[in-house]
Amino acid sequence: MSNGHEIFVYTPTPTRGVDSTIYQEYKHRRLEKLYDGKMTVHRFRLMREGKNPILRALRYALSCIKQFNRGVFAKDARSCDAMFISSTPPIQGAMAALIKKIRHIPFVYNLQDIFPDSLVGTGLTKHGSILWKIGRVVESFTYRNADKIIVISEDFKRNIMVKGVPESKIEVIYNWVDEKAVVPIPKAENVLYEELNLSRDQFYAVYAGNFGNAQNIDVILKAAQQLEDCSDMTFLLFGTGGLKEHFEQMANELHLTNVKFFPLQPYDKVSYVYSLGDVGIVSCKKGIGKGAMPSKTWSIMSAGTAVVANYDTDTDLQEIITKNRVGLFSEADSVTDLAAAIRHLYDNREMCEEYGRNARKFIENNITKEIGTKKIVAVIESLKQE
Repeated sequence: MSNGHEIFVYTPTPTRGVDSTIYQEYKHRRLEKLYDGKMTVHRFRLMREGKNPILRALRYALSCIKQFNRGVFAKDARSCDAMFISSTPPIQGAMAALIKKIRHIPFVYNLQDIFPDSLVGTGLTKHGSILWKIGRVVESFTYRNADKIIVISEDFKRNIMVKGVPESKIEVIYNWVDEKAVVPIPKAENVLYEELNLSRDQFYAVYAGNFGNAQNIDVILKAAQQLEDCSDMTFLLFGTGGLKEHFEQMANELHLTNVKFFPLQPYDKVSYVYSLGDVGIVSCKKGIGKGAMPSKTWSIMSAGTAVVANYDTDTDLQEIITKNRVGLFSEADSVTDLAAAIRHLYDNREMCEEYGRNARKFIENNITKEIGTKKIVAVIESLKQE
């Protein structure tokens, strides 16, 4: 906006991760001016998002219908020169393509999640199913009509190029982290030690995020079992999700005394959570990693913590970790390799600290909000020249 751009946003009132008080407040904030009037946010009401997949799909459809209506007919929208569209929900890109056909306005598609590959990876459908085929039609229609596609990794770029998207249409821009909000917190200043009744003398391996099928928490718990002989090592698992009770039960069945579960902490405590860790864990089920780029990696690194990844090989994540010496990498599903990586850093604390410093430096030089937004603005401005 400092470049002289004006932005109009059409979005539902927020519901995900929002308590009833804030939800009621936003119900009455239908129009909001931000950044000295350069951004205008138009909100429309929708039912709250639940866990039922059919109702969530209905909510997505209603949202896209309302956005389509405003994209075609609303006065502010009709004054715009370009659209910037996110890939969630997955039908949103197709909605933008329809607006383009009516209004002849170009759009940039911000691809955060490759659909329907992501559904296959999480076990919600199978390759070749009816849902998968419908997803591929929606995906192809969106890619074909988008003027530019921003992807969050080289893996994403390779994925959609195989599907016929020309390289000239694709720009790789990693998601950023607010390096001023997520910072290293010295042990002496980290209040979570007291709040969670944790000793500052332990070696901690931290996982924070969703407890789902794709995250492969099983591997973390089995690695913890192999590391029980390290008496001053504890695994701290922060999160929420449908499988949390399953993993808590699994930890009990394995008689793990070196694992502690905690609720997912609010964003303003992210620095404190990852600074608890001597290492921060990033994990996934085998075969999912090339269709995702876990944003928690940047938070771990921004907090100055060494990364230990249990992830698909030949991915951006593997290259970033090994090339920049910000942690250790092990192949997805390998319990033995994950345990060995954590044990190696446990036995070599100076190396662990060095990786943490390297991680913070990598974020400051490559993955900041300022760097990311400048790249996105450049992509949008490039539409004028085409």
